[in-house]
Formats: sequence, C-alpha cells, structure tokens
Amino acid sequence: MEFNPDQLVYWQWGFAHVNATLFFTWILMALMVLLSWVTTRNLTTGPELSVKQNMLEVIVSMIQGQIEESGRREASRFLPFIGTLFLFIALSNTIGVLPGVQPPTGSLSTTAALALCVFAAVPIYGIASQGLRRYLAHYVTPTPLMLPFNLIGEFSRTLALAVRLFGNIMSGTLTVAILMSLAPLFFPVLMQAFGLLIGLIQAYVFALLAMIYIASGTRLREREAAQTAPDQPSSPGKE
Repeated sequence: MEFNPDQLVYWQWGFAHVNATLFFTWILMALMVLLSWVTTRNLTTGPELSVKQNMLEVIVSMIQGQIEESGRREASRFLPFIGTLFLFIALSNTIGVLPGVQPPTGSLSTTAALALCVFAAVPIYGIASQGLRRYLAHYVTPTPLMLPFNLIGEFSRTLALAVRLFGNIMSGTLTVAILMSLAPLFFPVLMQAFGLLIGLIQAYVFALLAMIYIASGTRLREREAAQTAPDQPSSPGKE
C-alpha cells in the first residue's frame, strides 16, 4: 500500500508522468470551480434565500470572522487568499476519507507549495500596506545585524507550515491503514470520522497561521509608521 500519493503513478510517458498528487489536485480544483459557479450563479438580496446561498454566506461569514479576530484587520483584503487556502485544504483532507482517493495534502510537494504561497503573500501584503522601502527596512531594524536572523525566521516558519500539515495528514492516513488491517470491521468508520475531523482542524490551523503571519507583517509596518509620524499639534487652549 502506498502512503505517499507522489509514489502512485497513473500515467507516464518518458520523464513526464501524472501521479496521484497531480491527478487529485486537478480533480479538486475542477470541483472547487464547479461548486463556486453553481453556488454563485443565482445570488439574490431578497428576503428568501436559497439553501446554497445560505450555506455560502455562513461559510464566508465564518471565515471573515476568524480573519478579523486573528488579524485585527478588515477581512475583505485577505478573504480571497485565506478563504481559498482554507477551502482547498479542507476539501483536500475531506475527500481523503473516500475509498481509493489520495488527499493532495498527503504529499510534501503540495504542502510546500501552499507554504510558499503564504511565504510570498506576507511581503506582498506588507509592501501593499506600507511600501517597499518601509517593508524592507524592517529586516535591518534596529540594526543590520538582524537581517540574517529575520530571513532565517521567514524561511523556518514556511518550512514549519509545510511539514506540520504534511506530517499530520500522513500520520492520520498511516494510522487508519494500520487499524484497518488489525480490525477491518470495526475501526474503518470510526477512524474515517476521526480523520475527517483532524483534516478540518488542520485546514483551520493552516489558514489561521497564514493570517497571523500576514497580519504580523503588516502590523509591524503600521506600528513603525505610527512611531515615525510627526506629533499631532495640540488643540487650541491646551498646553
């Protein structure tokens, strides 16, 4: 039995091949696009909403609330990125409970790609918020000697994001496989439900950490801007 979807090759021609990671990632992307189109094609603002729109608004409101609580920021700026991360990881972990389906997040290449997206999003949001010069100045504040340590911190948390998600999904898959081989009549349903819960929790944790990293970057720049801003003149009559 293959526990790493990268090792399960469905098609190969020369050096080009399609493994389970690519195949189920494509399936998941197509499924997300299809569900998005079906859910949003008939949106309305009337008093009576469809079941699909109610479910969509509940999910969006939940993600917005978590963004505002964790990042203390206006959710509209971060919702497309953080929401897509959460939904992709949650669906990926969810379809992994289906027989014969390999979750893309069980591959280190997938989790590393997701972590790299977060790694790129931090400076993108930071630069958009405070400008390139002020953003880069953070890496050498209060002294240029901090530059290597700040860079190491950026790379280490990216590595931690990738390895944490990969390790949890892989260990869950391995545990289910072992228990099914020991007691195939009792453990499958219980462990599949447990795996579904763990998968949703991991999606939440990954999206939450991504929002915290982005918010911490923009908050540092905003704090520095407030500290360097000139003092406001006092109002008349006050000394």
